[in-house]
Amino acid sequence: MHSPKPVYLAVIGTGGVGSAFLSQLSLLQQAHPQINLVLISRSSRSLTALSFSEPLSLSTWASALDRPSAQPAFTPPEILAYLENSNTTRGKCVLIDNTSNQALASSYPSFLSRGISIVTPNKKAFSGSLDLWREIESSSFPTDPHGGLVYHESSVGAGLPIISTLKDLVATGDRVHRIEGVFSGTLSFLFNNFAPVNGRGGKWSEEVRKAKALGYTEPDPRDDLNGLDVARKVVILARLAGVEVQDTGAFPVESLIPEELESCQSGDEFLSRLGEFDEEMEDVRRQAEADGKVVRYVGSIDVERGQLRVGLERLDKNHPVAGLRGSDNIVNIYTQRYGERPLIVQGAGAGADVTAMGVTSDLIKVLQRLQ
Repeated sequence: MHSPKPVYLAVIGTGGVGSAFLSQLSLLQQAHPQINLVLISRSSRSLTALSFSEPLSLSTWASALDRPSAQPAFTPPEILAYLENSNTTRGKCVLIDNTSNQALASSYPSFLSRGISIVTPNKKAFSGSLDLWREIESSSFPTDPHGGLVYHESSVGAGLPIISTLKDLVATGDRVHRIEGVFSGTLSFLFNNFAPVNGRGGKWSEEVRKAKALGYTEPDPRDDLNGLDVARKVVILARLAGVEVQDTGAFPVESLIPEELESCQSGDEFLSRLGEFDEEMEDVRRQAEADGKVVRYVGSIDVERGQLRVGLERLDKNHPVAGLRGSDNIVNIYTQRYGERPLIVQGAGAGADVTAMGVTSDLIKVLQRLQ
């Protein structure tokens, strides 16, 4: 049996997801000794291997990155130039982008066209302009026989197999009619507690403060409540299903931020004033309850009409979306084969460990295909 070819990794981003991924990578390397970590970069510092034959240590990278001797952070062109340092690495390099950096996402076609594969949870590359989406498609394998591979399972639903499932349905000739679901762990938690199927939740502002205290929201909760994160995920799935949506501005996205609070200078100021608008959300809850329904924040795609929507919906209490618990995500995919009983993917849709698991799983697929 021949020895596997070495694969050289550049890992960008060492925050929650990045650190969890590097922890998982240290275990993965035991089963895949061909893995060679040659670059780690975060917002302010970078580490590079002494040479591609002397990779970085997965047990000491954190302390090494904090040393004064660490280099400044690499820009996307510098990362690309570093990985192209040796002709022997062409086709065997993988960029692991664990950031939400737009500049790096916009550089994906440059990496892919040079045979460098990409694994990432970064939504911005796949939900931004349609032109960038098309560039990524045209510069990656198999459209470009010499292009790199690209996997981004964790860009929707953390580690849940949503993207791979949808791709399999399309690739095997099924016809996708519509997709709907709850795509935000934060908004799932909020509405499962604010408007539970059984019982009664607290005031809206109290539930938002609780979610922030538990770590479910961004530091500024408006980054969750504006709906843009859900909109990006809906764009990604729509494009994979064959809808050529231009960007997140091409369809209705309902923001849960009161207009009067959009100009707050900080998340803390926003939270301190959010209670002033509790009655508005209470009206939404009451109206749903009067019809025997619950309110949820839903993303939906009508594939046949090419229509997308993100916002509040009133659902029957026995609807699959209504019965979620905690911060779970759920995606219902209605297709010709599955008929009116959709294929359902449900589970934890947020968290560093499960998101990193999706990244690690994608890396394993790349390793298998590069051999």
